[in-house]
Amino acid sequence: MEKQFINTEHAPAPIGPYNQAVQAGNLLFVSGQIPVDPATNACVSGGIDAETHQVMRNLKAVLDAAGLGFRNVVKSTIFVTDLNHFATVNEVYGQYFDGEFPARETVQVAALPKGVGVEISVIAARPS
Repeated sequence: MEKQFINTEHAPAPIGPYNQAVQAGNLLFVSGQIPVDPATNACVSGGIDAETHQVMRNLKAVLDAAGLGFRNVVKSTIFVTDLNHFATVNEVYGQYFDGEFPARETVQVAALPKGVGVEISVIAARPS
């Protein structure tokens, strides 16, 4: 199977040995995005609401670079360091979809890179 690597300057550069996304067949696997502003390479401040919006903007930038959008997302995984923030993360996340929500899980983790409170990864599919 042929793979295509997707990277854009409109999302944070990877902080390890990975790509922002990998296209394999008609599926796009987008690496977990954290709330880093690609313009400054700094984590956003302002609480979990601001963090989640930045994560979603980063995901949008990677999806855009692949010629896709949130309408193409079929699966997402949300990692939070505090499930007490679930309602806020859920509310912000939902604003980026048009009602056709993907399959999803949300899990609490002990820690995330750079001490952030949320990370989200997605899988998107190209129309056949």
